Amino acid sequence: MGIIRKTKAVKTLLDLFSNEFSAISAVDLVERLKKEMNKTTVYRALDRLEDEGIVHSFIGKNGLKWYAKCKSSCTSDHHNDVHPHFECTNCKKVTCLSIDVTVPNIPNYNINKAAVFLTGVCNNCNT
Repeated sequence: MGIIRKTKAVKTLLDLFSNEFSAISAVDLVERLKKEMNKTTVYRALDRLEDEGIVHSFIGKNGLKWYAKCKSSCTSDHHNDVHPHFECTNCKKVTCLSIDVTVPNIPNYNINKAAVFLTGVCNNCNT
């Protein structure tokens, strides 16, 4: 991992992700941080954190972009977060599922990124 410049925006996002156990939508992040920084600063800091392998992003329901803290040994060169993401249709919480997904080798194709997004009812809402 490269050396990331810890600007106020980056530090704020790092603190937020260290206290969060589920994914956070970009829209929600902008809303939560609107008193501290503008939308452009939020997106710029998120891009920097993703480039450094600290967070990963994925597209959820309705094309909304979500961010979650990397749990694997991700680097600035390669994200190892190949796992499904799950959105509960009741509570709307989006989580990273701790199961491995194997991306197949397809002849004559070079796969750079794979994403699996699942929806349904989570364990908390299902009981």
